[in-house]
Amino acid sequence: MMPESSQKGDLRLYRALNFPLEWRLEKVLLKKPLVDTTLIHYNENYWLFGSDVSRFGAIKNGELEIWYANSPLGPWKQHKGNPVHNFDKSLGARNAGRPFVYDGHLYRMGQDCGDTYGHRIRAFKLEVLTKEKYREVEVPLGIVESRKGRNAWNGNRYHHLDAQQLPSGDWIAVMDGDRVPSGDSTRRFLLGSLTLLFLGILIILVGVLLGVVRCVFPLSRCLGAGKRSDTLPFWTHPQFTSKLHKVFARLNRSSSALRGRIRLNTCGGTLLLCFLFFLGAASICFTVRCFFGGNGAEEAYPVEGQYSQFTMLTMTYEARLWNLKMYIKHYSRCASVREIVVIWNKGQPPNPNDFDSTVPVRIRVEKKNSLNNRFKADPLIKTRAVLELDDDIMMTCNDVERGFKAWREHPDRLVGFYPRLIDGSPLKYRDEKYARTRKGYNMILTGAAFMDSQSAFQKYFSDEAKEGRDIVDKYFNCEDILMNFLLANESSSRTVEYVHPAWAIDTSKLSSAAISRNTQVHYRTRTHCLLKFSEIYGHLPLQKWEFDNRKDSWDL
Repeated sequence: MMPESSQKGDLRLYRALNFPLEWRLEKVLLKKPLVDTTLIHYNENYWLFGSDVSRFGAIKNGELEIWYANSPLGPWKQHKGNPVHNFDKSLGARNAGRPFVYDGHLYRMGQDCGDTYGHRIRAFKLEVLTKEKYREVEVPLGIVESRKGRNAWNGNRYHHLDAQQLPSGDWIAVMDGDRVPSGDSTRRFLLGSLTLLFLGILIILVGVLLGVVRCVFPLSRCLGAGKRSDTLPFWTHPQFTSKLHKVFARLNRSSSALRGRIRLNTCGGTLLLCFLFFLGAASICFTVRCFFGGNGAEEAYPVEGQYSQFTMLTMTYEARLWNLKMYIKHYSRCASVREIVVIWNKGQPPNPNDFDSTVPVRIRVEKKNSLNNRFKADPLIKTRAVLELDDDIMMTCNDVERGFKAWREHPDRLVGFYPRLIDGSPLKYRDEKYARTRKGYNMILTGAAFMDSQSAFQKYFSDEAKEGRDIVDKYFNCEDILMNFLLANESSSRTVEYVHPAWAIDTSKLSSAAISRNTQVHYRTRTHCLLKFSEIYGHLPLQKWEFDNRKDSWDL
């Protein structure tokens, strides 16, 4: 093993005593701080490729050296052309993984560090490698970059590729990737703090313009500026306080002069105030985004990758095709979306190739126009997590990823974006505002919710749920209420979790095809469903879950 040891100023080789847990230092190969060093046996010699960042005149991330020997233990000799590269850091000089031999030719991976360290990988074919000469040419890497852009798993950078041939003759490769810049949390904290400071200065400026802020420093009363004493703090000494009084008096005179120049009762003064208020609002939004930003998409996933992505399901028909095109184009670019499944209930289904999508789109044509189709078991779904999201709801990818992170924490719950509180006698269906006034919720609408596709779908299509499904078909409504009843009455623990979206647009208000367009009729129907379901399955648990219970404040 040859780990990175540039900080120690040398290159070390270790021998395994008990692989992979116990190692012993075998030899210090070179007393040089080489970085990203790789070793390969090629043409009867051993070759070391590495970058010496301490060399005089070396361009950081743009230098490459070669060493050779008859044995991996050395002695190692410099290539006559060292450094073989010492130029633009974007051209792939720094190593990006071990070299490998394919079809008799040696290939080297190099890092493009133009925009940032390890921005992307370049592949090079070595045409000449002798003790005196070195020549390589760039070849296609053979990897198609995702159309998700920054939201892809390696959207920010990827800087290491290790390819190896298996005994079967097939090839396998491991590549790292990062969609979040290094130090992202620190950067957001610093930017948020600076913006908060700017906001404070802006508030003081507006106060000065309005004449409600004056610089007052009453040290003589508050701090007791009495006789001079060397034991008193310096800020209580009369000499210091008098200087501060003079400074504050000048500031007051300057603010008075400023108000004299800027007349707020004029058109220009009003425009200036509006501009300052706009800057203040933008600063508040930016500060909140910095301090409470991030969506959890970059974090490791808990169980062998089965939570690493999710499938999106939406149900629609031909009258809402324009919605669907916009929906697929937007959500396919979210980081963790693996596939979008369209449940087609009525009319001529579209061609999946007609959509602008970065992930596979599958049209599942149903024989019957039923809302129950939303929760039908689908053996082609490869992820445990499913996001049921109506085609008329648009929200940011960050909000979707936050919901997915919350679901990964509690995969046994419905995790969604629209809370409701069902209580009272008799039961009555009410909107989110009612839940807010009562400071709690006990239901999540499944038109925008994550769930476990295996257990949730199985419960919905169980024999005990048949009577409820018949009611859903009768009213063409209430499938989400039925799901909440089934989950809540089978478990004694919490079954719902709310995540507040930064913003969401309901385009159903713009369409005549939405079943919830007439709110009063829609709510009456759902109230009737509540009464029916409570008779069949019993009441929803009386316990309500309060808002603002999450440490990350995503449920405010």
